[in-house]
Amino acid sequence: MSQLLPPIGAVLPELVLAISAIVLILIGAIRGEAAANFVTGLAIAVLVAAGVLVVLGPGGETVAFHGSLVIGPFSRFMQMLAIIGAAVSLIMAVDWLNREKQAKFEYAVLILLAVLGMCMLVAAGDFIALYLGLELMSLSLYVVAAINRDSVRSTEAGLKYFVLGALSSGMLLYGASLVYGFTGSVNFHAIADAAREPSLGLVFGLVFVLAGLCFKISAVPFHMWTPDVYEGAPTPVTVFFASAPKVAGMAIFIRIVTEAFPNIQHDWQQIVAFVSVASMVLGAFAAIGQRNIKRLMAYSSIGHMGFALVGLAAATSEGVRGVLVYMAIYVVMTLGSFACILSMRRKGQAVENIDDLAGLSRTNPLMALMLGALMFSLAGIPPLAGFLAKYYVFIAAIEAGLYGLAVIGVLSSVVGAYYYLRVVKVMYFDEPAEAFDPMPSELKAVLGVSGLFTIFYFVYPAPLIEAAGAAARSLF
Repeated sequence: MSQLLPPIGAVLPELVLAISAIVLILIGAIRGEAAANFVTGLAIAVLVAAGVLVVLGPGGETVAFHGSLVIGPFSRFMQMLAIIGAAVSLIMAVDWLNREKQAKFEYAVLILLAVLGMCMLVAAGDFIALYLGLELMSLSLYVVAAINRDSVRSTEAGLKYFVLGALSSGMLLYGASLVYGFTGSVNFHAIADAAREPSLGLVFGLVFVLAGLCFKISAVPFHMWTPDVYEGAPTPVTVFFASAPKVAGMAIFIRIVTEAFPNIQHDWQQIVAFVSVASMVLGAFAAIGQRNIKRLMAYSSIGHMGFALVGLAAATSEGVRGVLVYMAIYVVMTLGSFACILSMRRKGQAVENIDDLAGLSRTNPLMALMLGALMFSLAGIPPLAGFLAKYYVFIAAIEAGLYGLAVIGVLSSVVGAYYYLRVVKVMYFDEPAEAFDPMPSELKAVLGVSGLFTIFYFVYPAPLIEAAGAAARSLF
C-alpha cells in the first residue's frame, strides 16, 4: 500500500545526500577555493554513508509518495552500484585535479547532486519522479563536463552534451505525454493496467521515451555525444561519466519496460533488440581506428551498453539478472582502466594517446599486467569477469529464442577484441617510450582491486549473481 510520507529509513540515503550537498555548498562558499580538498573528502564520506544506508535500509519493497518512489531490492542494487562508481571516481579525481590546478569545491558538490538524481531515477515509480531525477542528474553532468572553463575542449564538450541532452529530454517528455494521453496515468503500474493492448499512439510514446533513455546510456543511434564529451571533458569527469550515470540510465530503462509496458512486450523487445545490435556493431567497428585512449573507451562503452541490452531484449527475469551482473562488472572494469589512463603522465603532463603506452611492460610491469588483464576482460576472453558477464546475457537471449541477437553479439565481441588486444600489443611488443610519472597510491589501490576482481571473479561469482537475481525477480 502506497503512502504519502514514507518510513524515513526508505528515503534516508536521498535525504543525507540532499542535506549534505547544501551544507557542503555553504562550507565552500564560506571558506573559498581553499576548501576544495576538505569538501571533496567530506563528499566521499557522505557517499560512503549513503551506501551504508542503502544496504541497511528496510527489507522488502516500500512504495512512497503515492507511488512516485519504489524502494526495493532492484533500486537498492542499482543505487549501490551508482554510489560505488561515484565514490571511487571522486577518490580517483583528487590527485589529478590538484596536479592540474583544477581543484574546485563545486566539483564534489555537483557529483553529490548527480548521485542524488541517480538515486531518485533508479527508484522512480512514475514519469514525474523519473523526470525530476533525470534532470537533477543531467544538469549536474552538463556543468561538470565544462568545469574546466580555461579549456576550449572542455567547454565544447559541456556545450555539446547540454544541447544534445536538452533534445533528448524533450523527446522523453513528448513520449511521456503521449503515454499519459493514451493511458490516463503517469504511474508505471497504472500504465501497465491501462495498456493491455498496443495502440499506435502508445507505441509512438514508448519509442520517444526509449529514445530519450538511449541518449543517457549512449546507445546507438543517440550515441553521437559520447566520443567528443569523453575526449573533451577532464579525465576524472570522463571516469564518472563512464560509470555511475550509465548504471542509473540502464536501471530506469529496465524499470520502464518491465513495469510500465509488460503487456506490449513484443513491441519494446524489437526496439531494444535493434538498439542492442546497432550499439554492439558500431562500438566494435568505430573504435578500430581510434588513437586517443579516451575516445577508444567511449566507443567501448557504446558497445558494452549494446551487450547489456541483449539481456533486456530477452524480457525474462534471467535476462535482467544478466544485465545487472553485466553492469556491475562493467563498472569495475571501467574504473580500473581509467585508473591507468589517469596515471598516464610524463614530466607532470597528462598524455592520452594509445602509443604513449609503448613498452609499458618494461617500464611498469605491474601496471601493464593489470591493464592487460582489464583489456582482455573488456574483450570478453575467458575466464575473466568480462567473459562471464557476456555469457549471462547471451545465455538469456538464447533461452528466449533470440539466436540471431546472440550470434551478432558474439561476432561483435570478436571484432571488438582487435582494438583491446592492440593496446596489449603496444604495451608488450613495441619499443619502450619514456616511463610514466609514479602512480598515486589511490589509483594503485583502485587498479589493484579492479584487476584482482576481474581475474579472480570466476572463483566465487555466487554473491553477485544472487544479489542480481533477487533484484531482477523483484521486478517480475
